[in-house]
Amino acid sequence: MTTKEQVVEALVQLRDPQLNQSLVEHNQIRDILVKDKKVNMTLQLSLLNDDIQATIRNQIEEALKPLGIEECHLRFRELPKESGLDEMQQRRQAELKSQGQGMPALLSPDSKTQFVAVASGKGGVGKSTVTVNLAVALARRGKKVGIMDCDIYGFSVPDMMAIDEQPELVEERLIPSSKFGVKVISMGFFVQDNAPVIWRGPMLGKMLKNFFNEVNWGEIEYMLLDLPPGTGDIALDIHQMIPNSKEVIVTTPHATAAFVAARAGAMALHTNHDIIGVVENMSYYECGSCGEKDYVFGRGGGAKLAEELHTELLAQIPLGAPDNHQSEADYAPSIYKEQSATGQTYLEMADKIIAKFN
Repeated sequence: MTTKEQVVEALVQLRDPQLNQSLVEHNQIRDILVKDKKVNMTLQLSLLNDDIQATIRNQIEEALKPLGIEECHLRFRELPKESGLDEMQQRRQAELKSQGQGMPALLSPDSKTQFVAVASGKGGVGKSTVTVNLAVALARRGKKVGIMDCDIYGFSVPDMMAIDEQPELVEERLIPSSKFGVKVISMGFFVQDNAPVIWRGPMLGKMLKNFFNEVNWGEIEYMLLDLPPGTGDIALDIHQMIPNSKEVIVTTPHATAAFVAARAGAMALHTNHDIIGVVENMSYYECGSCGEKDYVFGRGGGAKLAEELHTELLAQIPLGAPDNHQSEADYAPSIYKEQSATGQTYLEMADKIIAKFN
């Protein structure tokens, strides 16, 4: 079976026609997915027109024929300008620079933090569950991880991780709460008695900026952003604040859920963010007695969405709840134990995420 590595090696001589540089060496070939005798990929080119695209397509098809590839599905996108930012994002970076040394380095051009936005087209698909367990899995792999709970109206991360302690204020900067080796900031820390947040758009945007600007995150390798479902103001603000964020789309196997999730994927692509994979949550229910799988919400939604977005199906998470007990010191209602089958699935997903950034 043809591997992604073989495809990359076969395309190493492919060059950008205007810049005359290797597309592979300059990371202009992305989202490579090989299945059977088909390959999907995204190409970023410095100049797009029909002639150039036809030439590149022919070169790729010829290069991959010896590998047995029969179909090439290519998505062409314009390579970002030298700065890699659009006009709005350039203004944002200028604003950050002007704020001096007191500004946290998360959004600075030389930041080493990798941003992974976790998105969904609709609520109720387990997006936040995926976020917290992926974060914990990355921490279990020895990574320095943070979660920014950007779902201002529907915040849930502190409760899901059973975080009781509040962020501390030290030298006029918030120190995020931490559990399972993951640093967390959320609107949930600033709301008393689960009160509703009744705010309009500008106030939401200000709170998000505070999460970036007023929190002393320290050293973070992977920052997971739990986005609100859909494609509203908050999700758009996040996409504009973070020019280099990658995105994971969460769906269920149901065809309608996958159809709606495609909108979140389209938003990521529209704002020049790379989709690094799809997670199919609630894929099946496995009987604890006999091991038989029951596909409660249908089958195939995640794979179909991944194919449509030209990306990888990272994981299929079964329907269920963590086997935790409140008497345990590390109890959290939504975190799977490392040794459990689902915990191992999240570790495998974490490994895939890490590999995509290396």
